[in-house]
Amino acid sequence: MKAVALISGSGSNLQSLIDHAEKIDLDIQAVISNKEDAYGIKRAQKVNIPTHVLIHTQFPSREKFDQQLSQTIDQHSPDIIILAGFMRILTEEFTQKYAGKMLNIHPSLLPKFQGLNTHQRALDAKESEHGVSVHFVTAKLDGGPVIAQARVPILADDTVESLAQRVLIEEHKLFPKVVHWFTQGRLKLIDNHATLDGQII
Repeated sequence: MKAVALISGSGSNLQSLIDHAEKIDLDIQAVISNKEDAYGIKRAQKVNIPTHVLIHTQFPSREKFDQQLSQTIDQHSPDIIILAGFMRILTEEFTQKYAGKMLNIHPSLLPKFQGLNTHQRALDAKESEHGVSVHFVTAKLDGGPVIAQARVPILADDTVESLAQRVLIEEHKLFPKVVHWFTQGRLKLIDNHATLDGQII
């Protein structure tokens, strides 16, 4: 199944998808970054995946950026758009256009800790566990229907770095699994509900 991946940073989740691509029926047609120094671009280039850089600060508005992003995505006619560490809030028009085709991975147990600095906030809140969520993207920031989660315990001596590292291990397992459900046609967004094999998750 044809995919476009959107990134902003190191691209470790992108690497996990690249490594699993054949097993999960994923054909990554392009990687788009909003930062020219994102290491994920190099990861894509190493395996000859076309890359595009759209620097959001060069656009006069969020809407103009999203319009160009949409045009770039559409060049590749993807069946799925994967947000693998894409740190941009998307406009409602954009999210509606690709509704049901866009998946995001977020490092918290949603609906807890939407937005940034999730590991620090989980520690500050003295949570007993933390984790990662994969969800369909809607206009609400990190608020689309959750598909699957993986949990990790928060240890007494955890730092932001140690907690982030353990969560990342789970991210790299969970994201390919959920993407595979989509490429198999098992995962769908129906009436704003995530469904697997026809059942609401």
